[in-house]
Formats: sequence, structure tokens, C-alpha cells
Amino acid sequence: MNNIHGLGLGLRLNFLQDIQADGFLPDWWEIAPENWFDMPYYYREKFEETIALRPVVAHGLSLSIGSMEPVDRAFLQQMKDFLDRYGIQHYSDHISFTSLMGAQTYDLLPISMTKKMIHHISDKVKIVQDTLQRPLILENASYYYLADSDMREVDFINELMEHSGARLLLDVNNIYVNGMNHGFDPYAFLDQLELKHAAYIHVAGYRKDKNLGMLIDSHGAAVKKEVWEFLSYTLGKVQIPTMIERDNNVPPYSVMQKEYHTLEKVVANARA
Repeated sequence: MNNIHGLGLGLRLNFLQDIQADGFLPDWWEIAPENWFDMPYYYREKFEETIALRPVVAHGLSLSIGSMEPVDRAFLQQMKDFLDRYGIQHYSDHISFTSLMGAQTYDLLPISMTKKMIHHISDKVKIVQDTLQRPLILENASYYYLADSDMREVDFINELMEHSGARLLLDVNNIYVNGMNHGFDPYAFLDQLELKHAAYIHVAGYRKDKNLGMLIDSHGAAVKKEVWEFLSYTLGKVQIPTMIERDNNVPPYSVMQKEYHTLEKVVANARA
């Protein structure tokens, strides 16, 4: 991805006061742009100092590419203004929908995996890319129920990437969680995925909900051993920028530094 190489880390508000130019820094940052659109001056100053230290990828939360509603042009313009202001060239979101009748659900909801949906999303991808003047990267999402579909997820993703021209944000935790919840082998899924479309990788933690009997893609815990192993398998097939995503129960920056060093070891061993 052009200027993005090596290993990344999600930048969170509570990290800002602990980040020093001469201290630990990842190779690159990933930010959730919507969280930084309207920040107080004090945070904006420190945010700008911090992102100047490393390249940045923007990972959005509310594009809602899978909704049946038209693209929100005002939102796209706000996003473009933000990306342009900070010189951010890479923008990603999710293969899901988050809005309904103009209101945000603040959750990533599953879409129907059909040929019709592929064409619908592809049309919206073109509008997004033309407006932002940047390629769009879309993440394979976790889901807890199957919307009406007539395609397997892996076939849907492959065809969507090919037809739309979007790149894939490969979330290995989401593949693992979906496999365990819906009864498919995540390794076989990965073997069938067209990795030529992959731009970069997310790895994250999950939790097990005993009441539901499911794994929950919480992004609120340390990466599990089995996901590290799955990441290692993935890196044996494709070597692209990789990052740790942590959105909930975010620990101190020093704790994330330790997990980042674990990521370094996994990547080094996979390439050995």
C-alpha cells in the first residue's frame, strides 16, 4: 500500500499522552476517522503531532456500503475533507450496513450475499472512489446470523472484489469467528480466498459468549492463540501490512506495545 509497510496499531484517544517521538512507535497508525472529525483543540494538536510521526490509514465505521439507500454525499465530502487535510491516502470500511432510513445503528449489520448485492455495492464503490479520489478498501465482516443469501461468503467476497475494483481488508479474526460460529473451516476459507485483492490485515481479539454459545468479535480482548496461529498460516500465503485492532476495553499504550511485539514475533516466524 504505497507508503504503508510493516506492522500497524490502532491509534486511540487514551494513547495520546503516552506517545513520544523518541519512544515506542508502530510502523504505521490506523485511525477511525469519524472519531476525530470534531475534536477539541487540545486533542487535535496532540493528534496532529502524533500522526505526523508515522503513516496513517483511515478505517471508517459508517460508510454503510451494503445499505439499500444511496451513498450519503455529505458524509463522503466530510470524509474527503478530513483525508485531504491530513494527507491520508488509504481509506477502508466494512462489507456491511450501518444505517437505516438515514439513522446510524452504530453496529455492523450483515448483508445478503447475492449477485444483486454485488452489483449494488459495486455501483456505490464507484461513487465513493470518484468522490474521495482514492481506492476503497473493504473489510470482511463478522456476522451472527445469515441474511437471505444464495452465495457462500468466500465466493461473494471474491466476486465483489473482482467486480467492484475495491481492495480487501483481510480480517483474520473475523474469518476465524465466522468459521467457528457457522460451521466452516477458516483455513479452507482462506485457501479459497483470492488474496491478490488483499491490501492489509487486521488481527484482533474475541470473547466467547456462553449464553449464546457463540464467539463474539468484541475487539475488546487480547488476540487468542488460535488466531495468532491462523494469522501465521495467512502470512505464509500473503505478506502484506498487518495490524492489531483494539476498540473496546482498550488497555494502556504500554500493554498494546507488548502485544505489538508479539505480532512482530509471529510475522518474523511466518517469514522464516
